[in-house]
Amino acid sequence: MRQYSVQIKEAKDIEKIICNKCGKEIIISRGVPQEDYLEVEKRWGYQSGKDNQVDCFDLCEDCYDEMVKGFKIKI
Repeated sequence: MRQYSVQIKEAKDIEKIICNKCGKEIIISRGVPQEDYLEVEKRWGYQSGKDNQVDCFDLCEDCYDEMVKGFKIKI
């Protein structure tokens, strides 16, 4: 989840990145995240039950590791 500060002329600067799973805040310094994270944006297609829905979320590295650990087919 991202929180933006809106500047004049519609420019947006990332103010916060928060892991959607655990709630951990990724620190932003001078517009640059101070640790890596997974950013996902998915637009669902016509063959899904979520026709044209867009889902976006962010995961910290620990939550990413936990998620992929549960994969049946390892990456």
